Amino acid sequence: MAQTASNAAPAETAGSDGKKVFILYPHSVIHEEMLDTLIMNGFETYTLRDHKKTIKILEHFPDSIVFINIDDGMPEKDWETYIRALRENPKTKEVRIGILSYNQDKKLMEKYLMEISVPCGYIQLKLGIQESTRIILSALQANEARGRRKYIRTFCENDPNATLNYKNDIGIFQGKLLDISSAGFAAKIPKFPDLPLNSILKGFQLKLHGTLVMANVVLMGRRRDDKDVCILLFDPSKLGQDSKLAIHHFIKQNLQKYIDQLKL
Repeated sequence: MAQTASNAAPAETAGSDGKKVFILYPHSVIHEEMLDTLIMNGFETYTLRDHKKTIKILEHFPDSIVFINIDDGMPEKDWETYIRALRENPKTKEVRIGILSYNQDKKLMEKYLMEISVPCGYIQLKLGIQESTRIILSALQANEARGRRKYIRTFCENDPNATLNYKNDIGIFQGKLLDISSAGFAAKIPKFPDLPLNSILKGFQLKLHGTLVMANVVLMGRRRDDKDVCILLFDPSKLGQDSKLAIHHFIKQNLQKYIDQLKL
């Protein structure tokens, strides 16, 4: 049965003031570990693997941040030319650039930091994944990449593999996820029972690309234009670490799919 929760807060979702964060030619360790951490901390992060297409993407999102792995893609001298061109291009001159490299050569670092003046620093990956991640998080915070948002929301209305099930004393209800963040989600659930606001609903099952996430949720309301659409928050005290990771992984997949399919 549903219970009533007190002091429930509304969900906070991605706002228009946040910046997109791109990582060009990410090292494998970044792709597997650092990206999850950045997204879990509320930074809208994408990976890119084509430096030519990256120019078009940065021109399309000029108020963005890009970290460039100069160890991959092309020789370092060509990266210098590429980065100088980004700094001089009127369409990308406001893009904030950071360097990622295992190269510890001081002259190389001085070139990017002092001569080219990349605003997001030169991150030495030999410091280790945790320290590198800490430095990048600090750079993103200093550049206000998160804006006022605390959570990233991804839209999944057209994703057939983002569904849910819920069973209570009345019956079994199936629904379609419309959007989701680490704070909660919106879902279209036909014939969902008329329950009081702030009701705690135990045993929600979310199916995210084949991964099952079990969660207790709080009913925050329904959309005025469609009463079948429910707004629900996760109960963070009951959401396990594996479930949190599964939600963030789903968000990461959806974000990446959006940028990969972008036609420019």
